Amino acid sequence: MRGPPAGVDVPRATRERGSATIWSIILMTVVWLLAMVVVQVGVARVARHRAQSAADLAALGAARWALAAPGEACARAKVITAADRASLRSCSVSEGVAEVAVAITFEVPLLGPATAVASASAGPAGARA
Repeated sequence: MRGPPAGVDVPRATRERGSATIWSIILMTVVWLLAMVVVQVGVARVARHRAQSAADLAALGAARWALAAPGEACARAKVITAADRASLRSCSVSEGVAEVAVAITFEVPLLGPATAVASASAGPAGARA
């Protein structure tokens, strides 16, 4: 027997058997996609904070040498950023104030490589920073 006899009205609920499976799959897909977006945003934010920390530390390290040996300040900043697994994009020292820009390359799940950039300046109190 393939279906109800002719003329017999079948309730709607029995005609929609299996729809809960489809809705469950759709819901799981949406939840998975939202989780992936949250992970990707989290990875990017962590990389941005790492870049800012590396820039802050490099600026402080360069400022430490800015007055005593201005020619060596940017070399010190480069060593510090390398230790933080970052790259020094720019460095300048003027009137005891060091200004640096740092970049960190990181991997975003499903999207590939990306770069986070941050800058910082440091110097003696009262200096233009």
